[in-house]
Amino acid sequence: MLRRTEVSVQGLTLTVCLTVTAMSSAFAQAAHRPVNVLTRPERTDYRETSSYVDVTEFVEHVVDSRPWMQLTTMVYSMEGRALPVVVVGDLPDVGPETVRATGKLRVYLQGNIHAGEVCGKEALLVLLRALANGEHREWLDSLVLLIAPIYNADGNERVSLTNRRGQHGPIGGMGQRYNAQGLDLNRDNMKLESPEARSLVAFWNRYDPHIVMDLHTTNGTRHSYRVTYAPPLHPNTDRRIVELARASMLTEVTRQLKEKYDWDYYYYGNLPWRGSDAERGWYTFGHQGRYLTNYVGLRNRIGILSEAYSYSTFDQRILATLRFVEEVVEAAYRHASAIASTAERADAAEIIGTELALAATLERSAEPVEVLMGDVVQERNPYSGEIMLRRLDVRRPERMPEFGSFRPTETERVPAAYLVSGDQRATLNVLSDHGVSWETLARDETRAVQRFVIDSTRVAGREYQGHRQRTLFGHYEEVEITVAAGTALVPVDQPLGRLVFSLLEPRSDDGLANWNYFDDALEGAEYYPVLRAFEGR
Repeated sequence: MLRRTEVSVQGLTLTVCLTVTAMSSAFAQAAHRPVNVLTRPERTDYRETSSYVDVTEFVEHVVDSRPWMQLTTMVYSMEGRALPVVVVGDLPDVGPETVRATGKLRVYLQGNIHAGEVCGKEALLVLLRALANGEHREWLDSLVLLIAPIYNADGNERVSLTNRRGQHGPIGGMGQRYNAQGLDLNRDNMKLESPEARSLVAFWNRYDPHIVMDLHTTNGTRHSYRVTYAPPLHPNTDRRIVELARASMLTEVTRQLKEKYDWDYYYYGNLPWRGSDAERGWYTFGHQGRYLTNYVGLRNRIGILSEAYSYSTFDQRILATLRFVEEVVEAAYRHASAIASTAERADAAEIIGTELALAATLERSAEPVEVLMGDVVQERNPYSGEIMLRRLDVRRPERMPEFGSFRPTETERVPAAYLVSGDQRATLNVLSDHGVSWETLARDETRAVQRFVIDSTRVAGREYQGHRQRTLFGHYEEVEITVAAGTALVPVDQPLGRLVFSLLEPRSDDGLANWNYFDDALEGAEYYPVLRAFEGR
């Protein structure tokens, strides 16, 4: 069973001194008592992937007697499985106050959000073993690593030979995409309906990682890249965050991987689906905050999506992901100071009165880019008889336009604050879950505000993630009204201001109105039940 680490602040100074002294000796001795435990893929010649029990036993084994590695959890999955997180750093304990007080850059690495995409889970276990054996010791001079190998623990246990059809192994089967509720956890980062997403965001609220890596496996277009990747794509992300991720990290990481291994890595993309009338080009995924790495960008932090190529063999996907993670962490180590200061500037940035996006569309590159296309061959899974596709070592350059970023199609001026009626408990609860700060008005107040007049509403005909998404149409009008005591005042001048805007604006294409949070209040309503204020708090 997982053991929760108890945090104590008594005798902290003495504990730190003793621990730091012990660290040097412990690392020096690591080579003399190596950790040799194997992952389940390694034990089965890569036929099988690790179960939840395999993962928990593995991480307990590797952290044992390693004072620079400690085990905690981010609470529970839908079915009550504790989600393990290994904290790696020169630390007396793993309490969030202790971790943040180090002043070191915090890097969160996550596998298995989609539990059929298992190479990230296995790569992180291999990395943990290397760290337990004293490798990459220099990273801990300026980094604390938070490593969560099995986020979708419930989906991981729903193994089937027919999950992820076409993917090249593991031939003994893998878990499913969804959690136990049938939710895609990589679409739940705004509405926070799953215990996993709430646990994850609560963990981030406590530890505040500067970098989040989310490890996936992609299928679809036959290209030549071992891994494709993406920075935050939401156009409301602070541009300094995006530029740092693209220019100082991902470009550098791609170059290092090419020089070291002659392996090609590039920005995530696909060709248009067969039968589509879209222009042939390299298209990324959506910009919305529901996607985890985009959500991280709205929190003023660097999110990096990793997508190993589904048609590489299982062992090669693990290795390709591991190498990508290692190079990203190495880049974080080299640029730790710049990353931390960029996050601080983004947190302090004044956005009130600026224009932010409510909706966006893909932006075409000014010039064509070279994309390396590839080929596959069909093979049969010997157990299920299903066709698998295996990557061939083919590089076929093709120049095409790239659609890898987004431009706003509709914007709105950012207010100083939002006013949410006290009876909107679900909305206030989810704001608190996100870590948003708000205060309650103690008495009735007459205020000059803007309210959104609803001209019409459209509800999607098809269900998506258990919802029929709602789109509101209308306009703002300025009024002076009495705001009742008990109303929540949500200021935008806080580090999560960009997220507040994206959650509460009525026309936001991924906001709480879109996810039906206000449906009861909107029934027959003339006005949206959230007001805006441009003066005062």
